[in-house]
Amino acid sequence: MASEPISLLLIDDDDVEAEMVHRSLKKVKIANEVIRARDGIEGLALLRGQGERKISGPVLILLDLNMPRMNGLEFLEAIRADERLQQLVVFVLTTSNDENDKAAAYTQNVAGYIVKSHAGRDFMNLMDMIEMFWRLVEFPQAPQA
Repeated sequence: MASEPISLLLIDDDDVEAEMVHRSLKKVKIANEVIRARDGIEGLALLRGQGERKISGPVLILLDLNMPRMNGLEFLEAIRADERLQQLVVFVLTTSNDENDKAAAYTQNVAGYIVKSHAGRDFMNLMDMIEMFWRLVEFPQAPQA
């Protein structure tokens, strides 16, 4: 198990969806730090330590695909091309049920692809699964800026 707590980076431009994730995490008593970025550009800046905030320790990313400026697939391409970020664990959590999006995400080695509307009532089970995942899986350390 990692010696440092795992941070959760939520990259999603939708305030309602982000609030739903935060509430669900609280309900399943996940106390790990949750940091939000509104698009891939903000997410990369946090991971690279650019700006005022930087994520420390191991990171699990929940990534939406449909965002302005830099969408989720572009974000995935950017982190997989970056030697310091390429090993990060990413779950796609999106509204897109498009087979091309799924294939493109899995080509970028995501840990899972979850369609928000399919999670529906089982969203709490999804949060439980994510919590179990990060409790059991060994994570690489966060990149050093």
